[in-house]
Amino acid sequence: MKVAVLDDYQNVALQLADWSGVQRHAEITMFNDHVADPSAVVERLRPFEVVSVMRERTPLTREILQQLPNLKLIASTGPQNASIDTQTAADLGIAVTATGYDSTPTIEFTWSLILASMRGIDREGGRLAEGRRMADGPRLKPARQKPWGRRVG
Repeated sequence: MKVAVLDDYQNVALQLADWSGVQRHAEITMFNDHVADPSAVVERLRPFEVVSVMRERTPLTREILQQLPNLKLIASTGPQNASIDTQTAADLGIAVTATGYDSTPTIEFTWSLILASMRGIDREGGRLAEGRRMADGPRLKPARQKPWGRRVG
């Protein structure tokens, strides 16, 4: 069995999960680049029985799916993926499945960016990287500044 993992531009998919069970039964090919042209997508995916898509980067439209006779399974990294034509997949007998989704990392990252912006942490981090101290320039925004009651955007 041949498995394609698309759009792993950070080259991390094999480190983020235990793929040993899949590797015992399949040949996995990682694609770290993105191909947008539908004919190039078809050419790339034609030999694969399984395609794992990262988010919604590569659309799997009716036009593309109809040209992939070997495809039996599409696995997505989230429960909803608007780039997959699930009706066409069902019509062609292609199963579509998804991993679980945890929004916590995204939410945590968003709040870390908000707090860093409020407190000037990026500027101060740059000063430290240059070997300078806070006292060498404009002061860090006060730690007493709180996000509560403030408007973002």
